[in-house]
Amino acid sequence: MAFGGQCGECTECGKCERLLNGQTNDDSIKKEEKKMEQDNSVRLYTFIIYSENVPGLLSQITAVYTRRQVNIESLNVCASSTPGAHKYTITAYCTRTMAEMLTKQIEKKIDVLQANVFTDDDIFINETCLLKISTPIMLENKDVCRMVRLHQAHIVEVNSIYATIEKTGITSDILSLYDSLKTLGCVLQFVRSGRICITKDYTEHLDEYLADREKKRNAK
Repeated sequence: MAFGGQCGECTECGKCERLLNGQTNDDSIKKEEKKMEQDNSVRLYTFIIYSENVPGLLSQITAVYTRRQVNIESLNVCASSTPGAHKYTITAYCTRTMAEMLTKQIEKKIDVLQANVFTDDDIFINETCLLKISTPIMLENKDVCRMVRLHQAHIVEVNSIYATIEKTGITSDILSLYDSLKTLGCVLQFVRSGRICITKDYTEHLDEYLADREKKRNAK
């Protein structure tokens, strides 16, 4: 039904109809618009996926992102705290709607136990990087060592040609160290690990899922 408003027919959002019925106000409309804007904005999401230890499953999971033209920023695979389950930590820039769609598609894989998506506010994050810098430049320019100390990084090896720097922290801190040293012209090599993270919840999501699944199985 058309109400003649700026948005035309209310079959899309229903704002005009709710206004006519007195069911909302300007504040609620603004909240809805803000939520829609957040859902459609592109940001970095972290996907935590648990699966059985099955060969070839990684390619199936990454194919979900490829088919929807979502680029994977980082990927880390390791054994989880749950025996027999592997943990995939994947980061990608996309919208909230796309992130939820990817999560649902991944969970449909037979050997996937559980998949969840998080923003940086929902998890504790850590990464590690290694930098190889020029020893002659480091000795000549005191700002190099000052930057290393300022970013609380560690020099793990030094010889007459190069020094190796290690830094562990959140992504922004690691990139800040790299950008600072690169500006000084001393960086020879740089490598950064994939993200590792844990949720801020008290218990592990997978443990809750497996406990609930076992409870339903025993009830049958």
